[in-house]
Amino acid sequence: MEMPKATEEEKARFRRVVPDHPGVVVKPMFGNLGAFVNGNMFAGLFGSTIGVKLSREDKEVLESSERTVPFGPAERPMGGYTGLPEVWNEEGDGDETRARAWAEKALAYVGSLPAKEPKARATRPPRTGG
Repeated sequence: MEMPKATEEEKARFRRVVPDHPGVVVKPMFGNLGAFVNGNMFAGLFGSTIGVKLSREDKEVLESSERTVPFGPAERPMGGYTGLPEVWNEEGDGDETRARAWAEKALAYVGSLPAKEPKARATRPPRTGG
């Protein structure tokens, strides 16, 4: 499975689309970016595609009214995420506004979910003499 890497321009666009909210953290992920709230990812960048995690109702509205795409590797798209229309990457500023609106909806939805518990770090047994 080939992992596309986002260009610096695509990363900048993603950062413009992600809501400026005090609880939002944007982190690198495999050459791409993810936007998190309470430890849960609500938006991601995979190559040039921005994916959002929406409520069932919002997901149905978006997918039935726009030319959305799968989000993630073609062989194994990420369940629960919808890729925003690729054509929005080409159409201009109004489309960045639409992408930002869906990212806001994703933030509101994922922000309402329980916070992800940090994984406990495995402790190594103490070394014994030798």
